[in-house]
Amino acid sequence: MEDYIDLHTHSYKSDGADSPEQLIRKASAAGLRAVALTDHDTTDGIGEARLAAKACGIEFIPGIEISVISETETHIVGLYIDPSDEFLSSEIARSKIARKERNEETVRLLRSLGYDVSYEEAELLAGHGLVGRGHFANLLVSKGYCSSVKQAFADLLSCGKPAYSGNHCFTDREAIDIIHRAGGVAVLAHLHLIKLPDEKLYEYLKKLKGFGLDAIEGYYTDYTPEMEKTYRSFAASLGLILSGGSDYHGSMKPHISIGTGYGDLHVPYSLLGEIRKHARSVMSV
Repeated sequence: MEDYIDLHTHSYKSDGADSPEQLIRKASAAGLRAVALTDHDTTDGIGEARLAAKACGIEFIPGIEISVISETETHIVGLYIDPSDEFLSSEIARSKIARKERNEETVRLLRSLGYDVSYEEAELLAGHGLVGRGHFANLLVSKGYCSSVKQAFADLLSCGKPAYSGNHCFTDREAIDIIHRAGGVAVLAHLHLIKLPDEKLYEYLKKLKGFGLDAIEGYYTDYTPEMEKTYRSFAASLGLILSGGSDYHGSMKPHISIGTGYGDLHVPYSLLGEIRKHARSVMSV
């Protein structure tokens, strides 16, 4: 019987709801054999998550998710990174400045649309970590402007919607380099959100492969069977390995469960062997 993993999750150190320890314990309770913590633009939760994973007896992969400059929504996940890498730390510090500016622009856009929200309210929701779109989505729900987090993203906060800010710090090439210099494996996340026709998406993947991209998410919560087939065929053609995950955010995105997404996501443990081979600095527990 195949063991399963989740290589795309978020704690309250970025825009998730669970502490890193809670996230690891939920992954263990869900029967996962391995889990990666891939918070947006921060590695602050990795130490706590690693200790929790050791206590739970679950394999842990330190990670990060980096947003990149794009006309749509492009994110690159780093797996098996060394969170103590000095270059990574300095680049994260730069990205936090851009994130704050992006969030301030989101507030301005929401207020211009008639939504009475403030940056301070989003900060209160974030509590332990960085402010992200999930906090604005929950704020909109709590004030009765949206019926659900999913609706808030669909109507306002997703790429191309009226309150979306695309102010990011790094190019895709820079993000791949940052991940590699920290010893990690660079994975292009949720390919469907890049919103390119298949032919152009293939050419984009080919370009990123030239920059050193190692893998794509061949498994993801929102993929249809057709998407999975297409993306995995692209990976095979270009010599990219496969990764995948739920993009779990806890109660910030309550419709997504750790490990299984909407309920039928299963990322096989067997993928981890190839990912590990590509890592420059393996730091699992």
